[in-house]
Parts: sequence; C-alpha cells; structure tokens
Amino acid sequence: MSKYPVQKPGFSTRAIHHAWDAYAGAGDLNPPIHVSSTYTFPTVEDGGKRFAGEQQGFVYSRVGNPTTALLEQRLANLEGGEAALVTASGMGATAALLWTLLQPGDEIIADKTLYGCTYSFFNHGLAKFGVEVRHIDMTDPANLAAAISAKTRLVFFESPANPNMRLVDIAAIAAIAHQHERCQVVTDNTYCTPFLQRPLELGADFVVHSATKYLGGHGDLIAGAIVGPQETLLRVRATGIKDMTGAVMSSLDAFLVLRGLKTLALRMEQHCRNAQALAEFLASHPKVEACHYPGLPEFPQYALAQRQMAKPGGMIGFELKGGFAAGCRFMNALNLITRAVSLGDTESLAQHPASMTHSTYTLEERAEHDISEGLVRLSAGLEDTADLLQDVEQALAAV
Repeated sequence: MSKYPVQKPGFSTRAIHHAWDAYAGAGDLNPPIHVSSTYTFPTVEDGGKRFAGEQQGFVYSRVGNPTTALLEQRLANLEGGEAALVTASGMGATAALLWTLLQPGDEIIADKTLYGCTYSFFNHGLAKFGVEVRHIDMTDPANLAAAISAKTRLVFFESPANPNMRLVDIAAIAAIAHQHERCQVVTDNTYCTPFLQRPLELGADFVVHSATKYLGGHGDLIAGAIVGPQETLLRVRATGIKDMTGAVMSSLDAFLVLRGLKTLALRMEQHCRNAQALAEFLASHPKVEACHYPGLPEFPQYALAQRQMAKPGGMIGFELKGGFAAGCRFMNALNLITRAVSLGDTESLAQHPASMTHSTYTLEERAEHDISEGLVRLSAGLEDTADLLQDVEQALAAV
C-alpha cells in the first residue's frame, strides 16, 4: 500500500498548479499574459451565443480575459468557493459586490472598525444613495442579534480588523445573520489570506480581498478579488464590474498575483514568525501600553484566534505610552522598517494611524473606533528576525 495515497493536493501545490496545464498549447511553464482588449468570433452565430451566455468564450476584456480567468479559478480553489471575480483594487471588489447586491432602503450592518476607505464608501457612498449603514461592535455576536432587522441585507466585517487587530467570530456571526432569509455575510480576508483563514468554510457567503497585499506580496501591483457563489458573481461581473464600476484587473496584474500565489505559503510562514517575535518583544517593553497580536496568550481573543486562524498572521497593532507624540517619534526613528501605509509586502512596513490613515478623523471619532493616539500598525516583512528586533528596539529608545 502506498505511503502517499491519492488525495486532494495541498495548498501550495494548488497555488502553483491549479487550472494550468503546462504541457498544453505552446508548453509555457508560466501562463502567458493575454493583452488583447477584444476577442474574435468564428461566425456571427458564435458571437450571438457568447453574448447570450450560451457558449463559453471571451468577448471583451472588461468582462473576462484568459489570464484573469485563470487567477479567478485558482483563488476560488484556495478559498474553497464556487467562483471568484478579480478586480482592479480591493475597493473595486467591495464596491462592485455591494453595488450589485444592495438597493435603496436596504440596510448593511458593519463592524465598528473598518479599513478607512471601506468606512468612507459605506458612509459617504452607499448612504448617499439610500442604503442605511449601521456600525456595531461585532466582537460580541450578541450585538448583531440585537441589531439585525428585516431590512438587513448584508453583514460586513474584517477579521482581524484594520488597524487594531480585533477579531470577529465568523461562524457565530454567520449563524445569526443566516437566521434572516435575505441576509448575507461578507468577510474581508485580506489580513489572513486563505492560507491562514477561510471564512467561507466558517459560514460567510462572500470573501473580499485587497490582492495588493499578501496575495501579490511584492508591493508592485494594485488588485482585488471576490470569492463566492457562481450565480451571484456572474451578476457582479455583468453589473458591478461591466456597467457600474469598470474596476477591471489588467492581465499583467493578474499574472503578477498568480506569481505571488506560488510563494504565498512560504511567505506567510515567515511573516508569522517575524510578527510573533516582534509581538513578544513589544508586549514586554516598558514603553508599550498594549500589544494586539492574536498569537499572544494574553490577547483577549486568543482562544478565538486558535479556533479560526491556522496561524496568527503578519500584522501587529501596538499602543505606545505617550500617545500621539510617542507614535510620531517611534515612526521617525525607524531605520530598516519602512514608513508606508500598505501591508503584506516583503518589506516590513509601519504606519501611525492617528497622523496618517486616520488623521482626518477627529480625536473623538478615533476613540469611538478604538484607534488610540499612540497606536502603531506594523506589517512584519520577510527580513531576518534579529534585524527587525534591533530596529524596533532602537526606535523605542527614541520614544
């Protein structure tokens, strides 16, 4: 009997090989970048069938391209979803999905801590067109049970949340939402990627990603993705992308994300190792008020992290004693770690929300969303752990 029985290929094998036959066609090891904007029809009848959805094939790259189609198949496989749709950015993914699913009079309930642009889209975009937006603290599922109504069509949250690392119990939230027949759950899985967490397996209906971050992984592209039911994503493609946002991913960016997926598992392992070491150091430092990292036993939601995340991830939030001024001094003292607002790159990146991404919020608004004046968000990169620890140590000395 074989020591290696036939079974579903592992994560890295699928991230490298799924849906691509290197021996087919010209024998390319890597899938080619298809750069055509439009596609030809053998006959008028073939063209008519493609427009009617009766024949497979490409029509125009705003609705499909062979390179982006391969990426969609691969992402759906890794997330455990029926289908995927890739977009020009993470915000393109969220906007295209929600513009398709919602209409005036509907209600969306979102967690109180969201990526800043998502928050703006909800409250200055959707709300302007008659969609009611309500924010609650979803770290306690009972809050959703109390808030949900017959008008609620979507429940939206990040886990972990950007930038303060709060977790949401995906399975518990999904169970409450699905007691209401027309309510669906959307989880932003950017921080974790499907290597660390698969929300669809926990009950979520849709996953959105900023593929700019860990999926691409090298800070050289802007991209997004949605994973969910095939029938719905066909509507999102035809309405949310083709007609409403035009948020189309380029074939070059699709190629780069496909390249990034090949090393995703390896990179996430090192991101997690570095983040764990940094978090342990920060948690014990006298100038640090609190360190928020799911891999620390003292993290308030440590048990939940152990249950729904394979590893605690590469993102850390920590609060410095001394507030705003301390945060600025720490940031300016960094040498190796780069001051920048993205995350998930090979380079370690740090940002100070109160002076950067959330500087337009009032002091009261930041407090309402659990963003303290001394909070620093750190994306642990792939550098040598000792070098990162040395840089954080010397920067803290300047605080």
